[in-house]
Amino acid sequence: MSSPAPPDLSKLRINRDVPSPQLQRAVGRNVVLALAALVLVLGGVLFWRRSQVAAVQVVTATPASGGEGGTGSASVTANGYVVARTRASVSAKLPGRIASLRVSEGSKLRVGEIIATLENADYQAQLSQARAAEATARADLLEARASQSVAAQEAKRLRDIKAEDSKAVAEQDFDAAQGRESEASARVQSAEARINSARAAAGFALANLENTVIRAPFTGTVLRKEAEIGEVVAPSVGGGLTRGAVVTMADLSTLEVEVDVNEAYIGRVKNGQPAKITLDAYPDTSFRGRVRQVVPTADRQRATVQVKVGIVDRDPRILPEMGARVDFLDTTHVAAAASGPTLFRLPAAAVREVNGQSVVWVVRNGRLESRAVDAGPVSGGFREVRSGLSGGELLLTGGVEEPKQGMRVKAAQ
Repeated sequence: MSSPAPPDLSKLRINRDVPSPQLQRAVGRNVVLALAALVLVLGGVLFWRRSQVAAVQVVTATPASGGEGGTGSASVTANGYVVARTRASVSAKLPGRIASLRVSEGSKLRVGEIIATLENADYQAQLSQARAAEATARADLLEARASQSVAAQEAKRLRDIKAEDSKAVAEQDFDAAQGRESEASARVQSAEARINSARAAAGFALANLENTVIRAPFTGTVLRKEAEIGEVVAPSVGGGLTRGAVVTMADLSTLEVEVDVNEAYIGRVKNGQPAKITLDAYPDTSFRGRVRQVVPTADRQRATVQVKVGIVDRDPRILPEMGARVDFLDTTHVAAAASGPTLFRLPAAAVREVNGQSVVWVVRNGRLESRAVDAGPVSGGFREVRSGLSGGELLLTGGVEEPKQGMRVKAAQ
């Protein structure tokens, strides 16, 4: 009887190289979810980027005229500072140490009022010495005049005797008497000269003593103290602890504005021309001004001409060294240019230079458009545009460093 065949175990073998159907379905489902998530993320990024529009600052192109708007002429604008026409750094005429200081910032002084005094004991001693020398010279003069009187009387007596009898007086005695008279006269003249010299020395000592008192050279206001009690001052700064000025003062009734006008526009500025002054400290307030002087020379480095504008509207808020902007109002230029091209006065930031060409960026329908213009030089932060604009355009002034054609933007107020 034969033995039974062994069982076939190959059917029980597990093939690990082929994934199970459940695993295949799970992997497929995850791939689909990942792709869907990626599509959603990309769509969100694109939507976010399309919704992000740069906010830019703009200005409306408005024709300029006489500084107040209109057609035909552009006003001239320049920046500068408020200065006092009468201003001085007051110093001592002599070197010395300050003994007293009678003023502070804001003190109002009249001409000749005492500002400070220096230690002056040595100058007082020199004055006393000079006056004593003058007194001594006066005493010598009295003595010399007395001697002169005696000598003159003796000489006269001998002359009278000799006139009656020429042999009554010895020639030697007569000559001696005349010599004594001449000598006495010389001593008188010498004493008078010493008096004049002593008087001059006393005057010099008195002047030096007076120079230790520092006085206001004009009526004005103290702007700044430059030294304190105990400090050494001198007519010029010598280094170390030596100071030059004691105070800086100015006459605030002579305040004016000094501005630098680009030489391309200086032909529109005349003496006596009205102007509008706006201080940086009070940008919402303007003050009337009038051109006092156009300085007859130009600055070749900056291509500007200095103009001095007097302030018509006096106001205690106006202080020296304040920054100011001046708009020169030129109504005559408006009439002369009424038939000429329309001019625009734009902030300097609205005009850019690209490859040597002046261009502006116009905001239209939410996008940027480049436009070439004919622009003048910068004056007071503004540029005059002579052609290329028709008026009413929104022009880019800030918010984008490198504008490009067609860039989406949003005009900000």
